[in-house]
Amino acid sequence: MIMYVIAGVIIVVILWLFATYNSLVTLRNRVREAWSQIDVQLKRRSSLIPNLLEVVKGYAKHEKSVFENVTKARSALLGAKNPGQAAAANDMLTGALKSLFAVAEAYPNLRASENFKELQEEISDTETKVAASRQFYNTNVLDLNNTIETFPSALIANMFGFQKADFFQASEEEKKDIKVKF
Repeated sequence: MIMYVIAGVIIVVILWLFATYNSLVTLRNRVREAWSQIDVQLKRRSSLIPNLLEVVKGYAKHEKSVFENVTKARSALLGAKNPGQAAAANDMLTGALKSLFAVAEAYPNLRASENFKELQEEISDTETKVAASRQFYNTNVLDLNNTIETFPSALIANMFGFQKADFFQASEEEKKDIKVKF
């Protein structure tokens, strides 16, 4: 009888071990998939930027530094290797695009251009998708990190080398209030 109890306890522990390990793998894969979605949206946005630059260049040829900053920021975003680098490059690109749109405000004919309006709408739509993807990613990171840090799953996570993931965080610039002037 005691042997059955011991065998039962061993089987339960083994089943718990498998279930916990599989849960950690699933959470890690969800984080990777969520990061992939952010990456897709960031690349989509960066592929729209050359078109936007060409439209604006036709109207504002003398705004060379703005174009260079947008190009540098786009290159940094495309070269990002992890969420931290991507977040920093995304912040740099967001600031550069704000400058570009500020330049566009000075050119009424540009603002009225259908190509410019269309590209601006595409970028705005992509920004919304990036925000949604970031939220989804951070939710999955939270789930993974909670599982890695809580007992008893922390034992399995440590045993098999599961690592916490980094959140995709907003920059200080993005946290500032937007001032609207009329």
